[in-house]
This record gives sequence, structure tokens and C-alpha cells, in this order.
Amino acid sequence: MSTPTYLAYDYPLLGAFWTMLWVFLWVMWFVLLFRVVLDIFRDDGLGGGAKAGWLVFCLVLPFLGVFVYVIARGKGMGRRELAQAREQQEAFNAYVRQAAGGGRSGVDELARLSDLRSRGDITDEEFARAKAMVLSGGAPEGRATPSP
Repeated sequence: MSTPTYLAYDYPLLGAFWTMLWVFLWVMWFVLLFRVVLDIFRDDGLGGGAKAGWLVFCLVLPFLGVFVYVIARGKGMGRRELAQAREQQEAFNAYVRQAAGGGRSGVDELARLSDLRSRGDITDEEFARAKAMVLSGGAPEGRATPSP
């Protein structure tokens, strides 16, 4: 009727460290496996047959397939990831510029107008009119305001 009770001292501290090490290594292994599979699909230089071959190799013999892929195409993995990060950053920057209003800011426009006036390309009256228009956020005369 009595069943043995397992307490914390039945699992030694070194056993806990070994368990944590194995869990960490398995998590690292799956991260590497997923990165390799994503890189296979991301690479535009590989044809469909080559992608299928690498994918089958990595899924049928995962340890060997992943290590061979990393050795054979490891440098390209970093380049492709860097290129994708740059594309994402450029797309984000373009979106922010578009959402913020696109073109020049009022300060840039005033600096341009001041430069035109200092070179003598526009008169003081034209500068004052254009400055008032920039500060009010209006469109130049003779031009329609862009519709949203």
C-alpha cells in the first residue's frame, strides 16, 4: 500500500543541469533547422528542383542535411538574411515617409525659398508670398491641392 515518495533530493543538481543543457541544445537545433528551411525557400538563386532536393535532404536526414547545408551554403545564408533585413528596413522607411506626408517639410521648403531669394531668383515680395503659403500649409497659386 505504501508507494515511494520522490522528493527533490532524489533528482541531483547535476541531473538538473544536464536536463537544462539538453533542452537548450534541442531548442538550438530546432532554431537552426527552421532557419535552414526558411533560407532554402528564401534563396532566389536555387531552382525548384534544387530547393526540393535540399528540403528532402534536410527532412529525411536532418542532422546530416542541415550540417551539409550550413557548410555548403552558410555564407550565402548571412548575405540573404542581411539583404532581406535591408529590404524590410527600406520598405518601413518608405512607409513612414509616405505616412508622414511624403515630400519636403516646411523647413526644407523655407530653406529652398531663402536660397532662391539670396541668389536673386525671386523678389522679396514673391518670397513673402511663398513663405506665407508654406507656413499656412496651402498649395501654390494656380495649382490644385492634391486630393487624399
